[in-house]
Amino acid sequence: MKPEMNAWTGRVDPEPNTARWHQQVQPFSQAAEPGYTLIGFCSDEGVRRNKGRVGAAAGPAAMRKMLASLAWHQSAPVYDAGDVVCEGEALEQAHVALAGQVAECLAQRQLPIVMGGGHEVAFGSWSGLAQHLAKQQVSPRIGIINFDAHFDLRDPGFVVSSGTPFAQIAQSCEQKGWPFQYACLGVSRASNTQALFNKAEQLQVLVWEDRAMTQARLPELQAGLDAFIGGCDHLYLTIDIDVFPAAQAPGVSAPAARGVALDVIEPLIEQIKASGKLRLADLAELNPEYDVDGHTARLAARLIHTLTL
Repeated sequence: MKPEMNAWTGRVDPEPNTARWHQQVQPFSQAAEPGYTLIGFCSDEGVRRNKGRVGAAAGPAAMRKMLASLAWHQSAPVYDAGDVVCEGEALEQAHVALAGQVAECLAQRQLPIVMGGGHEVAFGSWSGLAQHLAKQQVSPRIGIINFDAHFDLRDPGFVVSSGTPFAQIAQSCEQKGWPFQYACLGVSRASNTQALFNKAEQLQVLVWEDRAMTQARLPELQAGLDAFIGGCDHLYLTIDIDVFPAAQAPGVSAPAARGVALDVIEPLIEQIKASGKLRLADLAELNPEYDVDGHTARLAARLIHTLTL
Protein backbone atom coordinates (compact mmCIF):
# COMPACT_ATOMS: atom_id res chain seq x y z
CA MET A 1 0.00 0.00 0.00
CA LYS A 2 1.68 3.18 -1.23
CA PRO A 3 0.37 6.72 -0.75
CA GLU A 4 -0.31 8.86 -3.83
CA MET A 5 1.23 12.08 -2.59
CA ASN A 6 0.12 14.03 -5.66
CA ALA A 7 -3.23 14.41 -3.90
CA TRP A 8 -1.56 16.91 -1.57
CA THR A 9 -1.52 20.07 -3.66
CA GLY A 10 -2.71 23.64 -3.15
CA ARG A 11 -1.78 27.28 -2.90
CA VAL A 12 1.57 28.39 -1.56
CA ASP A 13 1.78 31.80 0.09
CA PRO A 14 5.04 33.80 -0.12
CA GLU A 15 4.89 35.15 3.44
CA PRO A 16 6.55 33.33 6.38
CA ASN A 17 4.51 31.06 8.67
CA THR A 18 1.86 30.36 6.03
CA ALA A 19 2.24 26.60 5.71
CA ARG A 20 -0.78 24.51 4.72
CA TRP A 21 -1.45 20.81 5.07
CA HIS A 22 -0.34 19.94 1.54
CA GLN A 23 3.11 21.32 2.35
CA GLN A 24 3.48 19.32 5.57
CA VAL A 25 1.94 15.85 5.12
CA GLN A 26 4.62 13.22 4.48
CA PRO A 27 4.43 9.64 3.19
CA PHE A 28 4.31 7.10 6.01
CA SER A 29 7.38 4.93 6.48
CA GLN A 30 8.81 2.72 9.17
CA ALA A 31 11.24 5.51 10.01
CA ALA A 32 8.40 7.95 10.78
CA GLU A 33 8.57 9.86 14.05
CA PRO A 34 5.53 9.53 16.36
CA GLY A 35 2.56 11.48 15.01
CA TYR A 36 -0.69 10.92 13.16
CA THR A 37 -1.12 8.66 10.15
CA LEU A 38 -3.99 8.92 7.68
CA ILE A 39 -5.26 5.69 6.13
CA GLY A 40 -7.93 5.66 3.43
CA PHE A 41 -10.54 2.89 3.38
CA CYS A 42 -12.15 2.95 -0.06
CA SER A 43 -15.23 0.84 0.44
CA ASP A 44 -18.97 1.14 0.14
CA GLU A 45 -19.59 -2.60 -0.13
CA GLY A 46 -21.00 -2.58 3.41
CA VAL A 47 -23.38 0.23 2.47
CA ARG A 48 -24.48 -1.70 -0.62
CA ARG A 49 -25.16 -4.79 1.47
CA ASN A 50 -27.10 -2.59 3.91
CA LYS A 51 -29.22 -1.29 1.02
CA GLY A 52 -27.93 2.28 1.38
CA ARG A 53 -26.87 4.68 -1.34
CA VAL A 54 -23.33 3.90 -2.46
CA GLY A 55 -20.52 6.36 -3.16
CA ALA A 56 -18.61 6.45 0.15
CA ALA A 57 -15.64 4.68 -1.46
CA ALA A 58 -14.69 8.11 -2.83
CA GLY A 59 -14.69 9.61 0.67
CA PRO A 60 -10.93 9.43 1.37
CA ALA A 61 -10.05 11.38 -1.78
CA ALA A 62 -12.60 14.08 -0.92
CA MET A 63 -11.20 14.40 2.61
CA ARG A 64 -7.62 14.73 1.37
CA LYS A 65 -8.69 17.41 -1.13
CA MET A 66 -10.28 19.52 1.61
CA LEU A 67 -7.48 18.92 4.11
CA ALA A 68 -4.82 19.97 1.62
CA SER A 69 -5.66 23.66 1.71
CA LEU A 70 -6.21 23.99 5.47
CA ALA A 71 -3.78 26.14 7.45
CA TRP A 72 -1.15 24.14 9.33
CA HIS A 73 -1.16 24.64 13.11
CA GLN A 74 -0.21 21.09 14.11
CA SER A 75 2.71 20.41 16.46
CA ALA A 76 3.16 16.72 15.58
CA PRO A 77 3.86 15.31 12.11
CA VAL A 78 1.08 13.92 9.92
CA TYR A 79 1.68 11.09 7.47
CA ASP A 80 -0.30 9.49 4.66
CA ALA A 81 -0.20 5.69 4.43
CA GLY A 82 -2.33 5.47 1.28
CA ASP A 83 -5.56 3.55 0.74
CA VAL A 84 -6.92 0.11 1.51
CA VAL A 85 -9.29 -0.62 -1.37
CA CYS A 86 -12.20 -3.05 -1.18
CA GLU A 87 -12.10 -4.90 -4.48
CA GLY A 88 -15.61 -5.78 -5.65
CA GLU A 89 -17.51 -7.59 -2.90
CA ALA A 90 -14.38 -8.66 -0.96
CA LEU A 91 -15.20 -6.72 2.22
CA GLU A 92 -13.85 -9.34 4.59
CA GLN A 93 -10.44 -9.29 2.87
CA ALA A 94 -10.45 -5.48 3.02
CA HIS A 95 -11.11 -5.67 6.77
CA VAL A 96 -8.06 -7.90 7.19
CA ALA A 97 -5.89 -5.53 5.14
CA LEU A 98 -7.06 -2.48 7.08
CA ALA A 99 -6.49 -4.21 10.42
CA GLY A 100 -2.93 -5.01 9.39
CA GLN A 101 -2.23 -1.42 8.37
CA VAL A 102 -3.70 -0.01 11.59
CA ALA A 103 -1.66 -2.45 13.70
CA GLU A 104 1.52 -1.54 11.81
CA CYS A 105 0.94 2.18 12.41
CA LEU A 106 0.28 1.61 16.10
CA ALA A 107 3.48 -0.42 16.37
CA GLN A 108 5.30 2.61 14.92
CA ARG A 109 3.83 4.82 17.70
CA GLN A 110 1.35 6.52 15.40
CA LEU A 111 -2.23 7.51 16.10
CA PRO A 112 -4.03 6.21 13.00
CA ILE A 113 -6.92 8.22 11.56
CA VAL A 114 -8.84 6.09 9.08
CA MET A 115 -10.86 7.86 6.40
CA GLY A 116 -13.82 5.85 5.14
CA GLY A 117 -15.66 4.54 3.34
CA GLY A 118 -18.87 3.17 4.77
CA HIS A 119 -19.15 2.49 8.49
CA GLU A 120 -18.09 -1.08 7.83
CA VAL A 121 -14.67 0.55 8.32
CA ALA A 122 -15.19 0.25 12.08
CA PHE A 123 -14.66 -3.51 12.28
CA GLY A 124 -11.37 -3.31 10.37
CA SER A 125 -10.19 -0.34 12.45
CA TRP A 126 -11.03 -1.98 15.77
CA SER A 127 -9.49 -5.30 14.68
CA GLY A 128 -6.17 -3.55 14.06
CA LEU A 129 -6.24 -1.95 17.51
CA ALA A 130 -7.15 -5.31 19.05
CA GLN A 131 -4.22 -7.01 17.30
CA HIS A 132 -1.87 -4.39 18.68
CA LEU A 133 -3.18 -4.38 22.25
CA ALA A 134 -3.40 -8.17 22.50
CA LYS A 135 0.41 -8.22 22.55
CA GLN A 136 0.46 -5.91 25.58
CA GLN A 137 -2.55 -6.74 27.79
CA VAL A 138 -4.52 -9.85 28.66
CA SER A 139 -7.88 -8.08 28.70
CA PRO A 140 -7.66 -4.45 27.57
CA ARG A 141 -10.61 -2.20 28.32
CA ILE A 142 -11.19 -0.53 24.94
CA GLY A 143 -13.84 2.15 25.08
CA ILE A 144 -15.59 2.63 21.74
CA ILE A 145 -17.09 6.10 21.35
CA ASN A 146 -19.30 6.31 18.28
CA PHE A 147 -20.91 9.58 17.22
CA ASP A 148 -23.68 8.19 15.06
CA ALA A 149 -27.38 8.39 14.29
CA HIS A 150 -27.42 4.58 14.15
CA PHE A 151 -26.39 1.81 16.56
CA ASP A 152 -24.95 -0.40 13.78
CA LEU A 153 -25.74 -3.43 15.96
CA ARG A 154 -27.58 -5.51 13.37
CA ASP A 155 -27.02 -9.25 13.43
CA PRO A 156 -24.00 -10.13 11.26
CA GLY A 157 -25.29 -13.69 11.09
CA PHE A 158 -27.53 -12.58 8.22
CA VAL A 159 -25.07 -10.37 6.34
CA VAL A 160 -21.97 -8.38 7.32
CA SER A 161 -22.57 -4.75 6.34
CA SER A 162 -22.22 -1.14 7.39
CA GLY A 163 -25.01 -1.86 9.87
CA THR A 164 -23.19 -4.64 11.77
CA PRO A 165 -19.67 -3.51 12.85
CA PHE A 166 -20.34 -3.05 16.56
CA ALA A 167 -22.23 -6.32 16.82
CA GLN A 168 -19.19 -7.94 15.18
CA ILE A 169 -16.92 -6.24 17.71
CA ALA A 170 -19.16 -7.38 20.57
CA GLN A 171 -18.91 -10.96 19.32
CA SER A 172 -15.13 -10.69 19.01
CA CYS A 173 -14.86 -9.30 22.55
CA GLU A 174 -16.95 -12.19 23.87
CA GLN A 175 -14.70 -14.71 22.09
CA LYS A 176 -11.59 -13.06 23.53
CA GLY A 177 -13.05 -12.66 27.02
CA TRP A 178 -12.65 -8.89 26.76
CA PRO A 179 -15.18 -6.35 28.08
CA PHE A 180 -17.37 -4.67 25.46
CA GLN A 181 -17.59 -0.97 26.31
CA TYR A 182 -19.58 0.95 23.73
CA ALA A 183 -21.02 4.46 23.77
CA CYS A 184 -23.30 5.44 20.88
CA LEU A 185 -23.88 9.19 20.95
CA GLY A 186 -26.41 10.97 18.74
CA VAL A 187 -28.81 8.10 18.14
CA SER A 188 -31.96 8.88 16.19
CA ARG A 189 -34.95 7.02 17.62
CA ALA A 190 -36.69 7.40 14.26
CA SER A 191 -33.85 5.58 12.48
CA ASN A 192 -33.38 2.58 14.81
CA THR A 193 -35.89 -0.20 15.42
CA GLN A 194 -37.01 -1.31 18.86
CA ALA A 195 -34.99 -4.49 18.33
CA LEU A 196 -31.82 -2.38 18.06
CA PHE A 197 -32.65 -0.45 21.23
CA ASN A 198 -33.23 -3.80 22.96
CA LYS A 199 -29.86 -5.06 21.69
CA ALA A 200 -28.15 -1.91 22.97
CA GLU A 201 -29.73 -2.40 26.38
CA GLN A 202 -28.68 -6.05 26.46
CA LEU A 203 -25.07 -5.05 25.67
CA GLN A 204 -25.18 -2.22 28.26
CA VAL A 205 -24.41 0.42 25.65
CA LEU A 206 -24.21 4.05 26.78
CA VAL A 207 -26.88 5.71 24.63
CA TRP A 208 -27.45 9.41 24.07
CA GLU A 209 -30.24 10.31 21.70
CA ASP A 210 -29.82 13.21 19.29
CA ARG A 211 -32.52 15.30 20.96
CA ALA A 212 -30.61 15.16 24.28
CA MET A 213 -27.37 16.45 22.75
CA THR A 214 -27.78 20.22 22.91
CA GLN A 215 -25.60 23.19 23.86
CA ALA A 216 -27.65 23.72 27.03
CA ARG A 217 -26.82 20.20 28.21
CA LEU A 218 -23.15 20.22 27.20
CA PRO A 219 -21.77 20.28 30.80
CA GLU A 220 -23.95 17.27 31.64
CA LEU A 221 -22.77 15.49 28.49
CA GLN A 222 -19.14 16.20 29.31
CA ALA A 223 -19.57 14.79 32.82
CA GLY A 224 -21.17 11.63 31.44
CA LEU A 225 -18.40 11.24 28.89
CA ASP A 226 -15.77 11.66 31.62
CA ALA A 227 -17.39 8.84 33.60
CA PHE A 228 -17.30 6.55 30.55
CA ILE A 229 -13.68 7.41 29.77
CA GLY A 230 -12.70 6.75 33.38
CA GLY A 231 -13.65 3.08 33.00
CA CYS A 232 -11.47 2.56 29.93
CA ASP A 233 -7.76 1.94 29.34
CA HIS A 234 -7.85 2.93 25.67
CA LEU A 235 -10.28 4.81 23.43
CA TYR A 236 -11.34 4.20 19.85
CA LEU A 237 -13.25 7.15 18.40
CA THR A 238 -15.44 6.55 15.38
CA ILE A 239 -17.48 9.30 13.73
CA ASP A 240 -20.29 8.51 11.33
CA ILE A 241 -20.76 11.84 9.60
CA ASP A 242 -24.49 11.17 9.30
CA VAL A 243 -24.73 12.15 12.99
CA PHE A 244 -24.65 15.79 11.90
CA PRO A 245 -27.76 17.61 10.63
CA ALA A 246 -28.36 17.26 6.88
CA ALA A 247 -27.78 21.02 6.52
CA GLN A 248 -24.21 20.55 7.83
CA ALA A 249 -23.60 17.14 6.24
CA PRO A 250 -25.76 16.52 3.16
CA GLY A 251 -23.22 14.23 1.51
CA VAL A 252 -23.72 11.04 3.49
CA SER A 253 -25.36 7.70 2.88
CA ALA A 254 -28.31 8.50 5.20
CA PRO A 255 -28.81 12.26 5.90
CA ALA A 256 -30.13 13.17 9.36
CA ALA A 257 -33.42 15.05 9.65
CA ARG A 258 -32.38 16.33 13.08
CA GLY A 259 -28.81 15.33 13.92
CA VAL A 260 -26.37 16.83 16.42
CA ALA A 261 -24.63 20.12 15.70
CA LEU A 262 -20.88 20.52 15.33
CA ASP A 263 -20.73 23.01 18.21
CA VAL A 264 -21.90 20.21 20.54
CA ILE A 265 -19.79 17.39 19.11
CA GLU A 266 -16.50 19.25 18.64
CA PRO A 267 -15.96 20.00 22.38
CA LEU A 268 -16.63 16.33 23.13
CA ILE A 269 -14.04 15.26 20.57
CA GLU A 270 -11.55 17.67 22.15
CA GLN A 271 -12.37 16.14 25.55
CA ILE A 272 -11.73 12.63 24.22
CA LYS A 273 -8.37 13.68 22.81
CA ALA A 274 -7.40 15.50 26.01
CA SER A 275 -7.95 12.30 28.03
CA GLY A 276 -4.64 10.92 26.75
CA LYS A 277 -6.32 7.56 26.08
CA LEU A 278 -7.17 7.98 22.39
CA ARG A 279 -5.38 5.34 20.31
CA LEU A 280 -7.35 5.32 17.05
CA ALA A 281 -10.01 7.32 15.19
CA ASP A 282 -11.96 6.94 12.00
CA LEU A 283 -14.58 8.84 10.00
CA ALA A 284 -17.25 7.14 7.93
CA GLU A 285 -20.03 7.62 5.40
CA LEU A 286 -18.82 10.72 3.53
CA ASN A 287 -20.47 10.30 0.12
CA PRO A 288 -19.13 12.98 -2.27
CA GLU A 289 -21.69 12.05 -4.93
CA TYR A 290 -24.42 13.66 -2.79
CA ASP A 291 -22.37 16.48 -1.27
CA VAL A 292 -23.38 20.13 -1.80
CA ASP A 293 -20.50 22.52 -2.54
CA GLY A 294 -18.19 20.27 -0.53
CA HIS A 295 -19.96 21.04 2.77
CA THR A 296 -19.62 17.49 4.11
CA ALA A 297 -16.03 17.02 2.97
CA ARG A 298 -15.12 20.34 4.60
CA LEU A 299 -16.74 19.18 7.83
CA ALA A 300 -14.79 15.90 7.74
CA ALA A 301 -11.56 17.80 7.13
CA ARG A 302 -12.33 20.11 10.07
CA LEU A 303 -12.79 17.08 12.33
CA ILE A 304 -9.44 15.61 11.27
CA HIS A 305 -7.82 19.01 11.78
CA THR A 306 -9.29 19.13 15.32
CA LEU A 307 -8.07 15.59 16.09
CA THR A 308 -4.51 16.40 15.08
CA LEU A 309 -4.10 19.76 16.84
